[in-house]
Parts: sequence; C-alpha cells; structure tokens
Amino acid sequence: MSEQPTQLADRKPLDTGVAGAPMCSEIPLFKMLLLWGCFTCVALADDFVERIPRPPNIVMLIADDQQYSDFGFMGNPRVHTPNLDAWAREAAVYPHAYVPSSVCRPSLVTLLTGLYPHQHGVHFNHPPPGFARLTRSPEIGRTEFDQLRQRATRLIRNRATLPRILAAQGYRCFQTGKYWEGHWKNAGFTEGMTIAQPSGGRYGDKRLASGDWVAHGNGDHGLAIGRETMEPIAKFLDDVQRNPFFLWYAPFLPHTPHDSPERYKRVVAANPNVKPHEIPYFAAIMQFDDTVGCLMQMIERRGIADNTLFVFVSDNGWAPDPTQFRKGTNEWDHTRMSKRSPFESGVRTPIVLRWVGRTKAGKHTGLVNTIDLMPTLLDAAGVTDRPVGLPGISLWPSAIGQQTLSHERAVFGEIYPGDASTIGAPERDIAYRWVRQGRYKLIVPASHGTQSPWNKYVESSTLFDLVRDPNETRNLIGDPTLDNVITSLSKALDDWWSPEEFNGDQ
Repeated sequence: MSEQPTQLADRKPLDTGVAGAPMCSEIPLFKMLLLWGCFTCVALADDFVERIPRPPNIVMLIADDQQYSDFGFMGNPRVHTPNLDAWAREAAVYPHAYVPSSVCRPSLVTLLTGLYPHQHGVHFNHPPPGFARLTRSPEIGRTEFDQLRQRATRLIRNRATLPRILAAQGYRCFQTGKYWEGHWKNAGFTEGMTIAQPSGGRYGDKRLASGDWVAHGNGDHGLAIGRETMEPIAKFLDDVQRNPFFLWYAPFLPHTPHDSPERYKRVVAANPNVKPHEIPYFAAIMQFDDTVGCLMQMIERRGIADNTLFVFVSDNGWAPDPTQFRKGTNEWDHTRMSKRSPFESGVRTPIVLRWVGRTKAGKHTGLVNTIDLMPTLLDAAGVTDRPVGLPGISLWPSAIGQQTLSHERAVFGEIYPGDASTIGAPERDIAYRWVRQGRYKLIVPASHGTQSPWNKYVESSTLFDLVRDPNETRNLIGDPTLDNVITSLSKALDDWWSPEEFNGDQ
C-alpha cells in the first residue's frame, strides 16, 4: 500500500519537473535508534537548556508566500488547511511572530543563521549587478553568471548555520525545496536536493542573453519536492536509521504560479465567500497543506513521530490582488501591502512548535521573531554551546510551559531592494526599517543607494496602532499625544541598528 497525501491523491506534475513522480512511496515501518554526540562551539548557552537522553529529530516546515491570516488555525474559515489545523491544536502557537525581511532569500537565511539580514549579509535575492543585468547582458555567460552568484554564497559558507551546528552533533541534515545559497553543502547540510546546476529548462532555469542555460538560484532540482514528489524524503527517512535528523522542507508552495491541480480549485471555488481572484492562491495553500499531511504520515508510519519536533513558519506573506499580476508603471503593485513590504501582511507569520509529550498546546501572544528559532531549536536539541551574538531569544521555555513571554518586547525588521549594489554592506541598500512594541508599529524610510526598493511604501516616518488599525491605513505620526511613543520607538530602532554603521565590502 502506497503512502498517499491525507486529503487528495493523483497529483498533476509541473511542466518543469519529473512527470508522474509519486508524491509518497511505499515504505516499511520501523523504530529509530538515535545517537547523541557533543561538540565545542564558541559560547555557552543559557542555563535553561535541558540535558536530554537523546536529541529529537527536527522537521522545519516552511510555507512560501503565505499570509499570516491564511490558515484555519489563525481564524480564516475560507482556507482549507486541515492538516496544519489539527497539528496546531496540539502545539505551541505564536500568532504574533515576524520575519525581519519580507522576501524569500533574506528570510530563509535568517532561519538558517538566527541573524538579521544586516548581520548575515544576505539582504538581497540577487547579487550585483542585479538580476536584469545578470540575465540580459550579452557578455555574461554561464561561467560569469555562476561566479557572480557564488561570490554571494560565501556569506553563508562562513556562518555557523543551524544545519552545520546540528551536523556537528551527529545529525543528518537534509535540504529540500526553496534554498538560494547554491549547493546544499554551502549551508552545512549533510545531503540535499539543490545543486546549483541547470536542468535543461526545468525547475525554473533561466536562459541568459548569451544563450546559456543557468539555474535561477532559488532551489533548482530541490523545487520538485511537494509539487511533484515526496520520494527523496521517503528515501532519506529510510536511510537515516540510527542518526537524529534535521529536515528542511520548503516546497515552492503556495508561491506563484498558483497552478495547483483543478481538483483543489474546485474545492476552493465551492465556497461562496471566496472571491474569484483568491481561488488560485487558496488552492495552492490547500495543496501545500496536503503535502504536510503526507509528510506527517511518513514520519508517523516509521514510528518516530514521538521523538520529532515539528516547526512551522512562513518565509513572508502574500496578498492576492484582483488585477491578477498587472504589469504597469510598477509591476510590484499587486503586493504593495504584503510581500516585500514592511506591512503586517508581509512581515507577520505564525510560528508553531509541536513535539508530542514535550510542548504544551496553547497560544502565546507575545511578540516573537524568526531570529528566535535558532536558539529555540538548539535548546530543544540539548545543544549547550552556540555561536556568540545570536540576537534572538529561546521560545523553548514557553513552548514546554515553564515560562511566559514578555509583552514588553520589541521586534524589528528591515526592507531592501531585490538586487544588491554591493556584497557585505547592507547599509548601502536599506530602504525601510520597522519596529513593533505592544500595539504600536513605526516604519522609517531610509535613503537608498543605486538599487530601487520594490515599492515606495511610505514617504516618511509612519506610526500605526495595530489594535485599532490592523490594516495600517491611518498614520498617527502627527498625533501630539503619541510623541513619547514615537520618541521611544525611534530610539529603540536606532539602538537596534543604525544604517550609518558601515560594514564594508566583504
């Protein structure tokens, strides 16, 4: 009997993938024995870290372009996310979590490093001279293209990443799906699917002006996971046996092109409260949730669910627009309030942590950030040493019911253009900084360099009351009764990071 997704089977493969590959393959059941090791890093962790007899497997589930509100467990009855909803009912849920930067590559590197973009340096999707020149300049062939992109991947190669740290502890670390840092080895994975090589026009390959085919850079062969097949994960789980493992599951879903099989669209369209322009996006959400159910089955059938920590997060938000990707004066108008922006629909995401018998079910309403996941997962794995200077806090004490989150904490973020003007100097490209503390959120624009930001989101410093104005429509910056709030948030933002601090080209 083959493993099938829990909701719908018989998927349509992408035109750019392996036709007909099964989503889940038949596998035997077995119990996993786990080994534990230790390694010396650079700084002692908090005294809180537990001494556990064996480390958990860690599965990181990453939605690609899904708005924080578009889950059943976040209160949206119009979307179909039954697998995530059931999972969240048994989990520690953080509904007020944030990504520091609302676009894929910087956000994903934050998950890998536990650092803000201005710290890890990957504040862009594309390195200099920018994507248009990389792909349209006749003098840039495949060799030059690869060299320019590889120059940027050294930023991740020089970091103490989560998979690198876990691998030193005896973990097998498997990369699948969305991943921008070249070969999977660059981020410290022990194995993976992304190899930084073109595939003859498949998996989002790009053709340069020179005529050469190149890998676009966002995952190449890894993008088959979830959309076309789950077989690589099944094989990995069968092979991992005695080692604990870390699985990076980041399928290209519900990201555009929103081309899910028609059966998903039919289910979504049957809801009279769903608008026509929302159907493709909601169908892709349903498809993503279906793959989550499949992955959960794969773990459960191998008898290892009880020692597996599942983590869910979205890399950034997305808001479908009625105009359906219009191309006009600004081609990014359709996501003006979501992806790439400093607004809630772009930077907010739920974080969900579930380890049966360890995490306590419930919602934690304090403000948190994806920089917190690195210390959280290291605590859960019993890693007592970790890199110096991690800016996040561990959510693990709250997840297991031993502490509550402070409601006084401020969270921060930074917005950049998609192209970098230089490597290792994010202060040259910063377009907006933002801070939220309590009910108030301050967005501050910065003069940017040679690269233009995705949009002009605000003209000057802007203050929102997210309790009274969750859609961020009324700027309170001129309200004299809020002068102290503005002063306090402005100082907090500058104390966090002032873009005048120059890092220099690395």
